[in-house]
Amino acid sequence: MKKEEILHIIKNKISAKIQTFENLIAETRASSNDTKSSMGDKYETGREMLQQEINNIQRQLNEVLNQQGFLHKLSTETCSKVQNGALVKTDKGLFYISASVGEIIIENKKIMTISSESPLAKEMFGKKESETFIINKVTQTIEKIW
Repeated sequence: MKKEEILHIIKNKISAKIQTFENLIAETRASSNDTKSSMGDKYETGREMLQQEINNIQRQLNEVLNQQGFLHKLSTETCSKVQNGALVKTDKGLFYISASVGEIIIENKKIMTISSESPLAKEMFGKKESETFIINKVTQTIEKIW
């Protein structure tokens, strides 16, 4: 498994999310400018709703920017135990501990990207090959760590 390739795909997905959020903020701000009229209270209410929407999108953008910063710190070196940046094969699947962007497919293999804050990652952290852990009453064995 090439962790560099996996990390590259994840970074591209995160960059695309950032671009989407930035575009949404710009579009929402533009529509806020278009709502100006002499309607008084209705104008203020609409403007406030748009500002709340911008704040919500900005919060989501900040989360994705934090993920991007985290990704830049990840090493693609082989790991001897489960940690940030580890690619872990269990008897139930392949997991890459980085930023959660869902499932990616490389070399016809499904890899679930999971956050280090996820319950699954927390259960695996520090474990080595051949060790087991239990999550949601399901026992999993770590077969390989890259």
